[in-house]
Amino acid sequence: MRSEYCGLVNRDHLGRTITLCGWVHRRRDHGGVIFIDLRDREGIVQVVSDPDRAETFRTADRLRNEYVIEVRGMVRERPAGTVNPDLPSGGIEVLAETISILNTALTPPFQLDEENLNENVRLEHRVIDLRRPFMQRNLRLRYRAAMAVRRYLDGHGFIDIETPMLTRSTPEGARDYLVPSRVHSGEFYALPQSPQLFKQMLMVAGFDRYYQIVRCFRDEDLRADRQPEFTQIDVETSFLDQAGITHIMEDLVREVFREVLGVTLPPFPRLAFDEAIARYGSDKPDLRVTLELTELTDVMKEVAFKVFSGPANVPGGRVAGLRVPGGAALTRGEIDGYTEFARAHGAKGLAWIKVNDASQLNENGLQSPIVKNLSDAALRAVIERSGAENGDIVFFGGDRAKVVNDTLGALRARIGHERGHAVSGWKPLWVLDFPMFEWDEEGRRWNAMHHPFTSPADGHEELLQSDPGAARAKAHDMVLNGWEIGGGSVRIHRREVQAKVFAALGIGPDEAQSKFGFLLEALQYGAPPHGGIAFGLDRIVALMAGVDSIRDVIAFPKTQRAQCLLTRAPGAVDERQLRELHIRLRQADRK
Repeated sequence: MRSEYCGLVNRDHLGRTITLCGWVHRRRDHGGVIFIDLRDREGIVQVVSDPDRAETFRTADRLRNEYVIEVRGMVRERPAGTVNPDLPSGGIEVLAETISILNTALTPPFQLDEENLNENVRLEHRVIDLRRPFMQRNLRLRYRAAMAVRRYLDGHGFIDIETPMLTRSTPEGARDYLVPSRVHSGEFYALPQSPQLFKQMLMVAGFDRYYQIVRCFRDEDLRADRQPEFTQIDVETSFLDQAGITHIMEDLVREVFREVLGVTLPPFPRLAFDEAIARYGSDKPDLRVTLELTELTDVMKEVAFKVFSGPANVPGGRVAGLRVPGGAALTRGEIDGYTEFARAHGAKGLAWIKVNDASQLNENGLQSPIVKNLSDAALRAVIERSGAENGDIVFFGGDRAKVVNDTLGALRARIGHERGHAVSGWKPLWVLDFPMFEWDEEGRRWNAMHHPFTSPADGHEELLQSDPGAARAKAHDMVLNGWEIGGGSVRIHRREVQAKVFAALGIGPDEAQSKFGFLLEALQYGAPPHGGIAFGLDRIVALMAGVDSIRDVIAFPKTQRAQCLLTRAPGAVDERQLRELHIRLRQADRK
């Protein structure tokens, strides 16, 4: 029906008669001449209708925003002084010969160029929201990123292989989404949290290099960078060690950013997990922020201030400081705001010291209610270790190490960006040498830090039984600007090692056989050394687009309550469907 896209019409088309189709973005009547901004996925072009063509003019006069029309007309230069330098088509306009209304439209619930829209309104009317240039740009950016990934992996010998959507429920960290079976009464499929087990079996099957851009499902608490269904770039390869895997995957991300954004990423430093936690309080630190934590646990063991000496003297406790240059200028109200922020991350409060005169280690030089409870040695260590100078403030965390790390890690990122202690640009890194396991206080058991199929570091196999907390993993996470965009590992390829890991996790032989028997059997038939990674495509594109939420780069996302406001999912089903699935709802479930 059309000869050109609206947004691609330019001076090369001058003098030509073309046909355009699209939506009326805006209609303006200027003293008898009607101007129409016509929009399609490529952008906007100005159409002019004058009274000389009476029928066309009458049709133009009937147009309203979001009407779908077809325009035939000649391309001409805009008059002097009316050129729009912000549009590729800004130097030309189309003089309409005919205008056909293909469909009318109700008044939209919001203007497409309206800013600061309520997100629930946007999601409820997502079809209209997706017409906005902002969303059109984001989804096209996503497409280009996915195509760049495919081109790179295809060029490096990776094969795209699909894996099942209906599979078996296995313990992989988050809750599964379950699908009842009509044929097998009382039994359930699970939607995959990832293709982890299948891609390992593809390596055993000899496919050597696999990838898939795949939907994954996790029934977990949501936030800006999580959705119940999300998209992974899933990659697995055989006969490559960790150095080889990280090298080829780093080049993948470099190539995607170079092709899509024209950006050359800086070097990817390697950072051990323990060092990342000690310096930044996080295993996904934002290296744009220049602030670092100061370790103070050892110097706080003997102080009179129980808030510090308590955690300093118990296993798993930590006391740390965060120096903010120039922070002594913070008002009490601003400090109280940061205290509430710390409480939201699990802290009981937020201690602080303003450094007015670093040469006086007392209440004359240091301003804070806690100074009188700290020894000269402790105060000296705070100043010397943190490098605090006159005019600075030092915030403190004292609690279980996880609480301190979560609190000061989040505070570091917030203050860094709010107070000018962050640089611009891209700051990627690899985080390596993760613990194999993390201790679950509530369950009183070890859980896998990544997943149960991660290989222990060389020489750490015996620690799986004697000291699981000391065992390290051949795991690797890629972090960019404070977002974990990819995580993976070298996998276990020998059954006896896998059995030791299961034992450390409290998974007995019968449960292991019941849950993972198909994988354990496959490992007996010549499984090669293998490993891989899974990138979050949604997160990568969100970073590229410069948005705070992955919902802005997904066509039809869910809310933080896992609801689709457009389709009203999830929703009730009728009794007949439930009977076919052998399901009966309790009365409480119906409310």
